[in-house]
Amino acid sequence: MDAADVKSDLSEILYTSDQIAARLAEIAAEIDRDYAGRDVLLVGVLNGAIMVMADLQREMTSHVEMDWMAISSYGSGTQSSGVVRILKDLGTDIEGRHVIVVEDIIDTGLTLSYLMSNLASRNPASLEIMAMFRKPAAARIEVPVRYVGFEIPNEFVVGYGLDYAGRYRNLRDLAILAPHVHH
Repeated sequence: MDAADVKSDLSEILYTSDQIAARLAEIAAEIDRDYAGRDVLLVGVLNGAIMVMADLQREMTSHVEMDWMAISSYGSGTQSSGVVRILKDLGTDIEGRHVIVVEDIIDTGLTLSYLMSNLASRNPASLEIMAMFRKPAAARIEVPVRYVGFEIPNEFVVGYGLDYAGRYRNLRDLAILAPHVHH
């Protein structure tokens, strides 16, 4: 889906698919360098990280494995409480593994903070985060992120895996959703 297909639903395009692809290629090269000679396990957080995970892996030149987790955070509507339930756990034992958690977006950091302590308790050799987008203004807890695609304003964004009510996930760009759509 192109921005032109849903133009009236968007207020602004923050990053085009070309900008996202270029930044992902840079991050993939960094990960390849940082983990040279080591086996890496990428852990994607469903559903939002599907696009990032697929594109990141395709850009990497080293062998990587992948696994997925699905988590649900409780809260009122769009507010995360940081109380998390694991809906789908890893199928892989991560003890002694080099793990990179791949996220589409970090806003409050509450859910991710819980996830990171849960994974750390499983004794990986290393544990880092790669997030395509981060909203520094929304952070309620600081989560150390090793690889960040873009820092974005604290706006309601859709596209590149991010949805509103199940829609817009397949938009190739990252855009701010127009207020009339989500209010």
